[in-house]
Amino acid sequence: MNWNPKFRKCETVSVKALLAAASLLLFSTAALAQDCKPKIADSLLIKPGHLVMATSPTLPPMAYADQQGVLKGLRIELGYEIAKRLCLKPEYISTEYATMVPGLQGGRWDMINAGLFVTAERRKILFMIPYENLAISISTAVGASDPITKVDDLAGKAVSTDIGGYAERKIKELNEDFKKRGLTPMTINLFDNYATVYQALRAGQVQAAVSIDPVAKQYQDRGEFTHALSGMYPTPGSLSFGNKDVAEAVSAALKEMKADGSLEKLMASYGVGMAPGDLSVLGPEG
Repeated sequence: MNWNPKFRKCETVSVKALLAAASLLLFSTAALAQDCKPKIADSLLIKPGHLVMATSPTLPPMAYADQQGVLKGLRIELGYEIAKRLCLKPEYISTEYATMVPGLQGGRWDMINAGLFVTAERRKILFMIPYENLAISISTAVGASDPITKVDDLAGKAVSTDIGGYAERKIKELNEDFKKRGLTPMTINLFDNYATVYQALRAGQVQAAVSIDPVAKQYQDRGEFTHALSGMYPTPGSLSFGNKDVAEAVSAALKEMKADGSLEKLMASYGVGMAPGDLSVLGPEG
C-alpha cells in the first residue's frame, strides 16, 4: 500500500484542530455555567436553585393551559425570562387566587405571578412590584348596527362579563354612575368565564362584552369581534413576594428587561400596558 506522508500530515493537523475546537467548546460551556451563578441565595428560596411561582392559568392570554396542559401566556413567559436572568430554574404551581397569599406566607412558593392588584391592605403584608396595567375593554359584534364609541353609549345596553372579577366590579360602578346621571342603566349578565361571556355576545344575547384589554385584543385579532373601547379604569397588577431580598432580585431583572426593550416588547405583544413607576419594590417598609 502506498503511504502519502503529505496526506498523513494533513490528517494529523485536522485531528488536532478538532480536539482544540472541542476543548474550546467545553471551556466556553463551563465558563458560561460559572458566569450564570444564581442571583438569589439558596437559603432564601423554597427550593434551592429554583424560582417557584404560583399562578392561576384561567385567564387567556395572560395565563392558561393549552390542550396538552402546557402553561402559556404573558405571565408565564415573563416568569420564565425572570428565572433565566436570575440563573434559576422556573417552576410553576397552579392554584386558585384565594390560596396565593396564604401559600406564600406558608412557604409554598417564592413569588405570586398572577397580577395581584396593588392595594394598601396587601402592601401591609406583601412586597409588590407593579408592572402591568389591567384595564377594561368593551367588545361588540363586527359591524354592529349600534356602534359603541364612548362609555355613555353603554347606557341601556345588555352586556356580559365574568362573575367575581375586576370587570364585574368596574361595570357595576359604571352602572351606578349612569343612574346618578339619569342615564338608563345597563342590564348586566354574569358568566363563569370569558369564553361564555363572549359566547353570549356571539349568540346575540347581549350587545357588548366587558373584559380586560388582552382578552378583547385576542378576540379582535382572531377577527371575531370589534374591540370598541379599551384602557378603561387601569389598575396596576403586580408580582408579589414574602421576602424582600427575593423581590429586589426580581425587580433588578425586570429593570434589566426594561432597559433592553424586551419587557415592553413582550407586554405589547399581548396588548397590555406598563404600570406607572420604575419597577421598584413596594412593601411594608415603604
